[in-house]
Amino acid sequence: MASSTWSFQITLICIFLFMELSFAGDPFKFFNFEVSYIEASPLGVPQQVIAINGKFPGPTMNVTTNDNVVVNVRNKLDEELLLHWSGVQQKKTSWQDGLPGTNCPIPSRWNWTYQFQAKDQIGSFFYFPSLHFQRASGGFGGITINNRGEIPIPFDFPYDDITIMIGDWYTRNHTALRNTLLAGKDLGKPDGVLINGKGPYRYNDTIVPDGIDYETITVHPGKTYRIRVSNVGISTSLNFRIQNHNLLLAEAEGSYTVQQNYTSLDIHVGQSYSFLVTMNQNASSDYYIVASARFVNQSQWQRVTGVAILKYTNSKGKAHGPLPEPPQDEFDKTFSMNQARSIRWNVTASGARPNPQGSFRYGSINVTEIYVIQNLPPKMVDGKRRTTLNGISFVNPKTPIRLADQYKLKGVYKLDFPTAPLTGPPKMETSVINGTYKGFMEVIFQNNDTKVHTYHMSGYAFFVVGMDYGVWSDNSRGTYNKWDGIARTTTQVFPGAWTAILVSLDNVGIWNLRTENLDSWFLGQETYIRVVNSEPSNKTELPMPDNALFCGQLNKLQKPQVISSAKSMRGDAYNFSFMMLLLVSAIFAVFQ
Repeated sequence: MASSTWSFQITLICIFLFMELSFAGDPFKFFNFEVSYIEASPLGVPQQVIAINGKFPGPTMNVTTNDNVVVNVRNKLDEELLLHWSGVQQKKTSWQDGLPGTNCPIPSRWNWTYQFQAKDQIGSFFYFPSLHFQRASGGFGGITINNRGEIPIPFDFPYDDITIMIGDWYTRNHTALRNTLLAGKDLGKPDGVLINGKGPYRYNDTIVPDGIDYETITVHPGKTYRIRVSNVGISTSLNFRIQNHNLLLAEAEGSYTVQQNYTSLDIHVGQSYSFLVTMNQNASSDYYIVASARFVNQSQWQRVTGVAILKYTNSKGKAHGPLPEPPQDEFDKTFSMNQARSIRWNVTASGARPNPQGSFRYGSINVTEIYVIQNLPPKMVDGKRRTTLNGISFVNPKTPIRLADQYKLKGVYKLDFPTAPLTGPPKMETSVINGTYKGFMEVIFQNNDTKVHTYHMSGYAFFVVGMDYGVWSDNSRGTYNKWDGIARTTTQVFPGAWTAILVSLDNVGIWNLRTENLDSWFLGQETYIRVVNSEPSNKTELPMPDNALFCGQLNKLQKPQVISSAKSMRGDAYNFSFMMLLLVSAIFAVFQ
């Protein structure tokens, strides 16, 4: 009997392996996300936060280049939800981007399944809820996209990976903060800075209250770790540093960098970096990990500082003494700009790259489209306090732009976003950039606000080729870095300054262009870039997913509660083989 049982098990394994080989292709990674409210006290005050699977922050999604990623999202919030995978380029499928210009929201108590491919990408990114100011209450987590095994990385393989989420934080939840903005008021100074969802270590008894839970990261002496850091906050630029340890910069949002040591690095809202940190200090005590606000009066913002602990496994005592100093340039941002300019692309590294592929060539490509995009401090528009780009405060339509295109609806949006700032009073419109497929676009962000802004473009990695103070002009191109400007998805623009980027429009879809400063984004500082392939045989975009949600003018097409998982790519084949395995396993259990 034992031999027949063993024979039956071998047969089942062979059947399953045959089925998997029959559907061979890029691997699938499956995630289940239950998004809900929990109570937490990261700054010592009980408040409502948004958790993923009961955790705040949510779990890190660890995938590999070209993996097919399937995320089933169960919305247990009391309002609509979309999850955005910031920096994941969503090749050929803006349907999965999780933004109101491309997707209808997931209703409360419903579930929906995202399915996309981490196509030709590596690097450090994060996900977050993109509606209703929800990111201010959490719902975020890291995304790590690893090289495939056959592609070398440009440094010795680290001992381990560590993900760190930093960001400013308010003890009011996102609903209260949202209502403050809608009432025409500023949010005011944040209540603190969190590190991995936790408050500051009590490094100073008079500044930090007792009883606050803080983050402790335990490491082995002599080992080198890859530390991935993302600023997931609302609007505060943060300086990140680890006491007595060098930060060897290795990667910025999907691009390997020329490796340089920093004692600290400014990480602006929405940006992600990874550092190689060698634990080469003595273990006489623990060490501070610090994230502090930039360009503010430190004495007034002492309470708005995130502090965690780096603990060696053989540590002999607690961290002590003052925190390591931040850059002393409250009124002069030149240091920070020079630091940003020093971040350069490693053009010799293997691995996934943005177009142009291979050796560096973007400096010789002819620009086909130029947009000078100017932001201003908030203004009154149609009786409401709003923010603008080029004089337009963006209004998200009730029917997403991509869905309107699919069903050829008229009047949902206008393809008239201006190439330069408008004269005259600002206006509220759904005005979209008409991008040229396979075009090469130059975008100059001109920041006329009083704070640092960071700008993000979905669907692409763009080349950051220049930044300076003053007003950009044609002569500014003489200062561009045409050789190794970093390719990334989010770039900072200092107040009273400009930043120039170049991007190859090779990805068909509807792609969001926005400030990552959540308060300004919420009030209208965004637009979309529409990239369409007009060729008759269009194989450059995946079809609308079978489980697409409907809303706005197409609301009647939505069947109540009928939300199935995405069926594109290899999902059905995999699910079929998995179900067959469960079936034959059940049969085996009966006859055992």
